[in-house]
Amino acid sequence: MRVNRILLSSALIVVALVVQVSVLARLHLPGAVPDLMLLTVLGLALVYGHVGGALVGFGAGLLADLAPPADHAAGRYALVLCVIGYLAGLAKPENGRLKSATGPMVVVVAAAIGTTLLYAGVGALVGDTAARHVGLPSLLFTAALYDLLLAPFVVPGIMALARRADNDPLAEAGSAAKSADISSGWLSSGTGLKIGGQRGGLGSLKTKARTRTARVGRIKGVKRL
Repeated sequence: MRVNRILLSSALIVVALVVQVSVLARLHLPGAVPDLMLLTVLGLALVYGHVGGALVGFGAGLLADLAPPADHAAGRYALVLCVIGYLAGLAKPENGRLKSATGPMVVVVAAAIGTTLLYAGVGALVGDTAARHVGLPSLLFTAALYDLLLAPFVVPGIMALARRADNDPLAEAGSAAKSADISSGWLSSGTGLKIGGQRGGLGSLKTKARTRTARVGRIKGVKRL
């Protein structure tokens, strides 16, 4: 991944984790908790593609595994977000632009359901049966609902930031070329000098000098006669 992508992804993931732990986790909503970390990974994966989405998902999940008050085995959520980030990156549009909001909303719902199922499945493998006591159908419904309601306020902004960070080198090159054109335009308009005009002026001066010499020669010849 590029340096600007790493810096932007790290900053967004840290902010999402702080908001997730300090605000969303304390709302005490029925069922699941709105997953801001998942929405952040989805927004970046839709811009960076499947490889970038997998790397961002793994880093975000590992950070969530290690951050307090985590009560599950380290690496569990990292594995889940890595798989989800990879699959979400496959839905990246070819031109990088989304024609409608239907595609991202479908990705959000599928990712919310897939994350809950994978997290519960991995938990069952390691002996965590918390999902059975809460009720898996309730978790799936509330996770999809909460993430879908929160997605319009998170995913488009993250995608816009990611695209802007990727377009910075091109924008700088374009602005440099534009400034060079403007400076050359100022030089030519301010001095009134052009290379082509200078060549044409010298040629015209030489032609005029030859014409005058020929006229003088003719006049002298007439006088001698």
